[in-house]
Amino acid sequence: MTSSRKNKTIFIDKEAASALELVKHGLLVPVTHLMGEKESLEVSQTGFIGDKSFPFPFILAPSGVKNEQVISSLKKGEKVSIICQHQKFATLIVDEIFKINPTERIKQIYGTDDRFHPGVQATFKRLGSWAICGEYKLLHNTPNQNLQIINEAKSAIDANHVSSLFMAANPLHRAHERFIRQTLDTTDLLVIFLLKPYEVANISYEVRRESLEFFISNFLPKNRVIIVPLENSYIFAGYNEIMIDAIVAKNYGCHRLTVGRNHAGLGMFYDCNSNKSIIDKVVGIDIEIEIASEYVYCDKCRTLVSKNTCPHGQHHQISYHSSSILELLELGILPPAVLMRREISAFLLSKILPNRFKNLEQLYYNLLPSGGLLEEHTEKDFYQDLMKLYQTTSLT
Repeated sequence: MTSSRKNKTIFIDKEAASALELVKHGLLVPVTHLMGEKESLEVSQTGFIGDKSFPFPFILAPSGVKNEQVISSLKKGEKVSIICQHQKFATLIVDEIFKINPTERIKQIYGTDDRFHPGVQATFKRLGSWAICGEYKLLHNTPNQNLQIINEAKSAIDANHVSSLFMAANPLHRAHERFIRQTLDTTDLLVIFLLKPYEVANISYEVRRESLEFFISNFLPKNRVIIVPLENSYIFAGYNEIMIDAIVAKNYGCHRLTVGRNHAGLGMFYDCNSNKSIIDKVVGIDIEIEIASEYVYCDKCRTLVSKNTCPHGQHHQISYHSSSILELLELGILPPAVLMRREISAFLLSKILPNRFKNLEQLYYNLLPSGGLLEEHTEKDFYQDLMKLYQTTSLT
């Protein structure tokens, strides 16, 4: 690139690019464009765009000394190239540039500017102090495949009602399964937006998707459930997450969003002498938001139950904490079947700790019953058969 054009080029990361794509595909309506200073101030003060809720201004303020030097020197009407991952991503005709307060921006998104918060820390690094707005054009603006997949699934079964879940399934456990079944029970089609983070995850998106697909294919009417990848950018973070989820789900054609009772963004606040949640702040977005029960395993009921219907108290209940189940897997321990379906835990362990056994066939022969035939076994096979031994009760 020649030096004469360097002053008209800015660089953004994949998160910013993803957000810009969402707007161009109509998936963040009421947001339809990058906001200027006046509109940004109005949205910050009111939490509305017109008569519809939106929690913070939609702006582009990339970090970096070069970016800030370029943006601060731009004039109205100039054409700017936007580069993402070393490729030309979009062009923008400058309408306005303006200064922002990164700390205030962080508070709007996360509700805090505490640098020990992982999301806050990451967003501070990628947020500059100069914002740019104007009409932008994506250079590779292909149709949104997720929208096509959802519309095809709706047409295939003539669905009149579509529900949505946003989940990481990191890992997929029994409470997730019950949550999915409960939502599917009262809808024609269920769209699971599977979160796809930009940073390296404990369990990769591909592995999480495969385990979810296994559950759907084997234990649900699979023509009524679809998985849609959702790039988990900064706009879905913080205490406004449920509001953004509702907006995206609505624009994807869903009629209902179901969230778990222990969802991180569902915190209560006190207003006008009554308890409220973030759901009470969602105005003008024509989608039903349902709060599902929290499921636990009760050792008295001896089954998975809703905390609302179990009379036995917390000391008899096993909660489904993904982080703790994930810790067992990372240590190479098979989670009990009451926490995770054995086929899924076996699959995840084989992916998290591949080739961990010195002589798998010898171990298999020494510990597990066989049909007397020489067969090749995978680590996944070994874990599944080992779980069967754990579930044997005659000597316990």
